Amino acid sequence: MATFISVPLKKSSEVDLAKPLLKFVTATYPPGEEQAEYARAVDELNKLRKSALGRPLDKHESSLEILLRYYDQLCAIEPKFPFPELCLTFTWKDAFDKGSLFGGSVKLALASVGYEKTCVLFNVGALASQIASEQNLDNDEGLKTAAKFYQLASGAFAHIKDTVLSALNREPTMDISPETVGTLSQIMLSQAQEVFVLKATADKMKDAIVAKLANQAADYYGDAFKQCQYKENLPKYFYFQEVLPVLAAKHCMMQATAELHQSALANQKKKFGEEIARLQHATELVKTAASRYDEYVNVKDLSDKISRALTAAKKDNDFIYHDRVPEVKDLEHIGKASLVKATAVQIPLSQKFTDVFEKMVPMAVQQSVSAANSRKADTVNRLIGSMREATNLCNGVLASLNLPAALEDLSGDAVPQSILEKSRAVIQQGGLQSIEQLIRDLPELLQRNREILDESLKILDDEETTDNELRAKFNQRWNRTPSGDLYKSLRAEGNNFCSILDKAVQADQVVKGRYNEHCGMIALLCKPENEISAAIPSANPAKTLQGSEVVNVLRAQLAQLDEVKREREVLEGEVKAVTFDLTTKFLTALAQDGAINEEAMTTSELDTRYGSHTQRVQQNLRRQEELLSQIQVSHQEFSALKQSNSEANSREEVLKKLAAAHDSYIEISSNIKEGTKFYNDLTEILLKFQNKCSDIVFARKTERDELLKELQQSIAREPSAPSFNVPSYQSNTPAPAPGGPTPAPRTMFNPQQPQAKPQPPARPPPPSIPPQAASTSAPVSSPMGPAGTNPPPVAPTGPSQAQGPPYPNYQGYPGFPGYQMPMAYNPYAYGQFNMPNMPYMPYQAQGQAGYPGAPPTQQPYPYPQQPPQQQPYYPQQ
Repeated sequence: MATFISVPLKKSSEVDLAKPLLKFVTATYPPGEEQAEYARAVDELNKLRKSALGRPLDKHESSLEILLRYYDQLCAIEPKFPFPELCLTFTWKDAFDKGSLFGGSVKLALASVGYEKTCVLFNVGALASQIASEQNLDNDEGLKTAAKFYQLASGAFAHIKDTVLSALNREPTMDISPETVGTLSQIMLSQAQEVFVLKATADKMKDAIVAKLANQAADYYGDAFKQCQYKENLPKYFYFQEVLPVLAAKHCMMQATAELHQSALANQKKKFGEEIARLQHATELVKTAASRYDEYVNVKDLSDKISRALTAAKKDNDFIYHDRVPEVKDLEHIGKASLVKATAVQIPLSQKFTDVFEKMVPMAVQQSVSAANSRKADTVNRLIGSMREATNLCNGVLASLNLPAALEDLSGDAVPQSILEKSRAVIQQGGLQSIEQLIRDLPELLQRNREILDESLKILDDEETTDNELRAKFNQRWNRTPSGDLYKSLRAEGNNFCSILDKAVQADQVVKGRYNEHCGMIALLCKPENEISAAIPSANPAKTLQGSEVVNVLRAQLAQLDEVKREREVLEGEVKAVTFDLTTKFLTALAQDGAINEEAMTTSELDTRYGSHTQRVQQNLRRQEELLSQIQVSHQEFSALKQSNSEANSREEVLKKLAAAHDSYIEISSNIKEGTKFYNDLTEILLKFQNKCSDIVFARKTERDELLKELQQSIAREPSAPSFNVPSYQSNTPAPAPGGPTPAPRTMFNPQQPQAKPQPPARPPPPSIPPQAASTSAPVSSPMGPAGTNPPPVAPTGPSQAQGPPYPNYQGYPGFPGYQMPMAYNPYAYGQFNMPNMPYMPYQAQGQAGYPGAPPTQQPYPYPQQPPQQQPYYPQQ
């Protein structure tokens, strides 16, 4: 009795998961054990996909287990990889569309892991239905397994119905559309309920229970039949054309089963008339199923069972009970009891699933960690920047006061020791040549980064231009995501890089300006001591200030200021050394709340880690400010005690410039080295950006080629013309002329509806044929009649099949007026090459007299017939 419906699997094109995923792993994680572990996991994932989708699957639970593991793995890695940026394109064929001669089957290619999950889950439901249909329903284990997998299939299709539109963000193929999978889910649920009916019958449960179960199954099959019948897109599938009669038959059979068991219940209650009425109704239902759907289901066993019960009931009622048989409409409705439910899709579906990327954190956590690191870097840079700014301010103030050189230059003629130390420091760091070389390298580094960025944006522009041209050409058929929308984030990133490079150029100009301002004094610092001494003006000695209290106070204050600066250097090292990782906290928050409040969590952690350092930096800066104020007051007293003359002022001015040149050299050298490192680091970042642009453009090109191929196939499947029209002069069948057969028709395909044409004028008579040519050309099998015996042109008298204009009677080939057409030429004698031995077939154009010829030996056909072995040239309409 049982005929169960299974669903065919979708087929996928091969996809290399390894290359893009490995590229992300190597770009995100530093070389080491972690990267190697993730690389092995990527290889396992690629092998798992090939096992699940790259080969035919057996109708066995082990094959289903592979599909479930792959689906679980997709769900596990979806939040861990940036799939929109990787642009992995998955191509799947429609499960029900078998394709056409020219177009092939319908398929869809999308760069969406949600699409891949949907199609894999469809195959889970399809394979579960096939496994259930293969079960032996004669034993209890087979019944339990079938019910389990039918409910699993129903749940898989129901899940697709609820999620497919949000997962794809576009119109899906018909096999995974909400209407189709909703119908499939209902069919699977119906079959699961039927399995429980079979089990209840086999277990000999009470008739009341079996009747309710069967009535519920009939109700489910009725709903499934209605969904199949009234969905406008489903019946066009051959699959559903085959399914519809099965559903209708199952509805009748389950209802008949319910009536059979309800009649037994009526017998137990001594309601013999009701028993007969239900059995009669069951008989009608079975007869309907047998007469209409006999090729799909076998109802013999059920029919015999009902027939025996009805015969016995009628016999007993006729001879014993004489109970009135009510109408079917007056019978009580049979109750319903459902024992099935679509299995909800809960991750993991496989009990044996193990995430090979278990240690990899989700993208939400990765993004939160990246944002936290950015906030940490801002905090560190702010603290270190404030301390370095204070150091530069301190050096500037001391240089403007010529300290400590003024205290060391009390003799008035020797080079101060601090100036000599500054000179040695400049020479040790490479002097003027090192800075000049670094400055010459900056434009090359900048140009290299500009070229990489421009090339990256250019490939995006070129692809977007191509996409816009194809969109304008195909209009609504070009239904993929516009490149302009897809590239918004990349273009924002590229504009950010452009802004960074513009600011870097401005910073380079500032550094070069400072270098040009101090390069003279920096060059003087790179010279030997005697040349430096000669370049510094001499002044009168100020030895009277050697033991002055003002000098001692000023030296003590400078010593305290040096201590403050050394404390800042230690503090800077401590700030750089602080490390912490918020990954665990972010994972916990994501697991508990489903979201991460990164800003609040990071701010709290930064306050804890850097709170004490911030206080110490502020105290250090306040201490320096107080010391600088005291040094300025002491320097005023010191300057008042010094002998004031022009030579002393000139000498002090040169010493100030030398001290400022040293400080500028240190700062300029540091800035240029930072700029060089910045450009080199930016080159690596821009190369990654370029690779990202290249990858997405390559993926878009692949997607574009697939879509173009689909459009070509779609165009090939479309009819060449919506209708077929016959010209007016071919609307009637001409009477066959007695001189020979009518010309053969030629099929014409008109793309547009032509206007009715008037009857063409009669063609001129054929040229006269010399008797010699006729005698040599015509076969001797029949004598030639006189030319005057040909009848006049006959007007069409009846409808005719579609044909083109008749062949004209050529006097000769164009350009060769002297060459006559062979009289035995027959354009439709395909494949026959012994033309001289063929009988002459006179040719007559429609509406004009034919060539002279003998009357045919038999009545000619209205049109000459093709040889029976020859297939027609053109497709038949």
